[in-house]
Amino acid sequence: MKQMLKVAIALGFFAAGSLSQAACSFDVEVGDYLKFSAADMTVEKSCESITVNLKHTGQLPAKIMGHNWVLSKNADVQALATEGMSAGLAADYVPPGDARVVAFTSVIGGGESTSLTFSTAGLTAGEGYTFFCSFPGHSYSMRGAFNVNS
Repeated sequence: MKQMLKVAIALGFFAAGSLSQAACSFDVEVGDYLKFSAADMTVEKSCESITVNLKHTGQLPAKIMGHNWVLSKNADVQALATEGMSAGLAADYVPPGDARVVAFTSVIGGGESTSLTFSTAGLTAGEGYTFFCSFPGHSYSMRGAFNVNS
């Protein structure tokens, strides 16, 4: 069965994103450009926790072209991105202790990786969530929908 699935994927019978619909773990890449490798993420509420593995495939250091992965409700993205600028790199451009932040990774630069695991207990199926990079100026193009299914 496993071999048949590999063949079906190789022949293009499954879209790349279709296998991640029930995923509890995501591998996301960023580089020296303003784009996540994932445009959206869908998780099942049955996942007790979610893991995001972020890898910076570029060359530039964190202080010049750093990236992180931040999750919040849709309505809070702009305010968090703006307030994150004041928090600075030492705070990963995330306002310290802000309850509007569901989860976030540290800011990483070229060649670095980071991982984050967080509980789904506070997530609501059907609620509008967005993941974004809070490095100054990046949130406008580095964002995607984070969907929670029941």
